[in-house]
Amino acid sequence: MSSTTDHALDPQTNETGTEAATAWFGNERVAEADKARRVHDVFAKVASRYDLMNDFMSGGLHRLWKSSLIDTLNPRPGMHLLDVAGGTGDIAFRFLKGAKGEGHVTILDINDHMLAVGRDRAEKQGLVGRIDWTCGDAQSLPLPDRTVDAYSIAFGIRNVTKIPLALAEAHRVLKFGGRFLCLEFCPHLAVPFFDRLYARYSDVVIPRLGGLVAKDEPSYRYLVESIRRFPAPETFAQMMRDAGFETVTHRLMSGGVCALHSGWKL
Repeated sequence: MSSTTDHALDPQTNETGTEAATAWFGNERVAEADKARRVHDVFAKVASRYDLMNDFMSGGLHRLWKSSLIDTLNPRPGMHLLDVAGGTGDIAFRFLKGAKGEGHVTILDINDHMLAVGRDRAEKQGLVGRIDWTCGDAQSLPLPDRTVDAYSIAFGIRNVTKIPLALAEAHRVLKFGGRFLCLEFCPHLAVPFFDRLYARYSDVVIPRLGGLVAKDEPSYRYLVESIRRFPAPETFAQMMRDAGFETVTHRLMSGGVCALHSGWKL
C-alpha cells in the first residue's frame, strides 16, 4: 500500500481570491468545513451494518485488536473511560466486562446513527445505566479538564479533520496519570509481497464487500483511501508527543495491518 504523511490542512484559493482551508476526504480535497459533514454522511449510511462489515473486512481480527486494547488498558473498578468515535459500543462493552461492571464509560460520537445502534445493543446487554451517550466532536470535547481516567479511540481518529486538535483535547480531559489508547490502521505494510496482496484486497475486495453487505460501495472506498492518508505510526507518535503525551509507544499487529498507540498524561 502507498503511504503518506500529508495529513496537514493546506490552504486553497477560493473564488474570491482569499485562502480557504481544505482537508483530505479520502483522495479528494474538500473544504475543511465540509469534511465533518461528509464523514457524518458516510457513517450514517453504514451504521446498521458497521460491525458486521468489520467482521467481513478483517476476518474477525478487529475483535482481537480491540481485546488487546482492553487488555493493555487493564480496566479497574471505578475507572471512567471516554471512548471517542465508539458509537456502536464495541470498546465500551469490553471495558465494562473487564471492570466487572464497576466502571463507567462516556461514549462520544459525532454520528447520531452510530449512537442509536450502540444504545440498542447496550439495552439488550443490560448496560444502559453504565454508559453515557454523547453526540459531539473529538476536536471540541464537551467535558471539563482532567475528568477521565482513560481515553480510547478505535479506527476513528483518521476521520477527524484536525488530528492535532483532537489529540490536544484528549490530553486536556485526561486526569494526571491518565492513558490515551488509539487503534488505527497503518497506511502501508513492511512485509514483502503481503503488502501487495493487502493493497489489492483493499482496493478491490473491501469496496465490493461494502456494496454487497452494507449496500454502499463508495463509503468503503473512502474508508480505504482514508487509511492511506493516515500518518505512519512513527509520525503519529510524534504528533502525540507534540500534544503533550509522554512515554509514547506503538505496537504493530497482524503484520502491521494496524497499530495500538499508547501515551500517558504525566
